[in-house]
Amino acid sequence: MILTLNRFIFQNLRTIEMIGVLMRIFSFSLVSWRGPASPFMLIWSLNTIDAIMLAWCSALKRDSAYTLLYGFWIIVGLIGILRAGQFIH
Repeated sequence: MILTLNRFIFQNLRTIEMIGVLMRIFSFSLVSWRGPASPFMLIWSLNTIDAIMLAWCSALKRDSAYTLLYGFWIIVGLIGILRAGQFIH
């Protein structure tokens, strides 16, 4: 199943990367516009999903720098989700 998913992602790499980047732009724009009234759970969820998408694409391209960067954003996103859900303070 993973090999099939990897093949699909590799065949649609540019599209998946563009969707991930657009998701990130949308979520950061929302924070800029709404400030403290932003829906932080939505924003952190989108950021974490796009980081997973972009990390996977980077890993398939064997780009270790971007794989590391997006891996970092996955961790930051998970912490953001936990904070937005008030599971940690």
